Amino acid sequence: MKISINKNRLQKKIDDLALITEAAPPVVTRVLFSESDLRGRAFVKNLCREAGLVLREDAVGNIFAHWEGTDKTLPAVATGSHIDAIPNAGKYDGVVGVLGAIEAIRALQAAGFQPKRSIELIIFTSEEPTRFGIGCLGSRLLGGVLSIERAAALRDHDGKDLEFWRAQGGCTGSLESVKLPKDCYAAFVELHIEQGPILEAENVDIGVVEKIAAPSTLRLQLTGVGGHAGATLMPGRRDAGLAAAEIALAVEKAATTTGSPDTVGTTGVFRIEPGAVNSVPCRAWLEIDLRDTLVKTRDVALVQIEAAVKEICTRRKIEFTMERLNVDPPAICDAKLVGTTEVVAKTLNFSVKRMISRAYHDSLFMAQVCPTTMIFIPCFKGYSHRPDEFSSPEQIEKGVRVLADSFAELAG
Repeated sequence: MKISINKNRLQKKIDDLALITEAAPPVVTRVLFSESDLRGRAFVKNLCREAGLVLREDAVGNIFAHWEGTDKTLPAVATGSHIDAIPNAGKYDGVVGVLGAIEAIRALQAAGFQPKRSIELIIFTSEEPTRFGIGCLGSRLLGGVLSIERAAALRDHDGKDLEFWRAQGGCTGSLESVKLPKDCYAAFVELHIEQGPILEAENVDIGVVEKIAAPSTLRLQLTGVGGHAGATLMPGRRDAGLAAAEIALAVEKAATTTGSPDTVGTTGVFRIEPGAVNSVPCRAWLEIDLRDTLVKTRDVALVQIEAAVKEICTRRKIEFTMERLNVDPPAICDAKLVGTTEVVAKTLNFSVKRMISRAYHDSLFMAQVCPTTMIFIPCFKGYSHRPDEFSSPEQIEKGVRVLADSFAELAG
């Protein structure tokens, strides 16, 4: 079977989707159920229809695009990723796995392939944590990892809940209906840019993921006492901004002293009020991302950070609330599926490396549902979550070809 990937058509679609953004190009920003996110969803759904795929959408906005197989009794083979984007992002994160999957299906159709197992593309809701501070909202609910009560309690920075934003997205039905039954898919394979420098540095075409790192997120609110910057003398201050700064440094210290090279800690949200140069900060909000490939060292750092928050706030007489938004285990990818994907790539004469994903993805939670792995392609200097994120059409083409041939192997 001769499979040909139309890399120019795919790149054009990637470029077109990148123009649907809340910020001026080359910046890409599409926050969950914003106007740009809804237009992006409509764009992708139209591409799925053009490919002859049958669409459905669940109660949290996960989109399923279905290519019917000849044997409806067999579980489908699934793939997918996301199109939402954090502020000041690039155009490849998640998008390659969605638009690349559509191109893989079109290439198989053009080659005359008829799947025995159905093939299903999932466009996941809110892989990015921008709206609610928790990532992979859609896949967490699909995998049954996030409780309905916990999901209903989510709030954005303006206090608006998931129910409000579901309505904006036109989502109907109960959240209970989102969870997928165990082994409803025969396999799940996600195509993604690496978001790290290893493949480019080692001149490797394809990464096949064996394990996905364990993420955790903390949300803090600090309350001190504001006052005039000139009239409030230093000995009596209860400065929420300085407490927040000290906590951010404690995060760095915890992440660099576990003994694990894979522990990373980031204080990615840092806001203070009132935000005036001549006023002592009275409130601060922090969100902290802590990850590791090992649960043990990640949890050591997590406990250390929580202890530091208590000590710093007590010493500085700052009131605080601290919430664990998520503390997730790593995912071990299915060994057989990893092996199949690796063989497919080698058969195509691509260089291959088995890898750990230090970024986490919807695959982390799809691993709760069915056998899972990921296909990585190189990206420029490992840059991601920034406008100069880049993967060449040739690199993308190789990843899509591996995905298409994996479909043929798994669904044929």
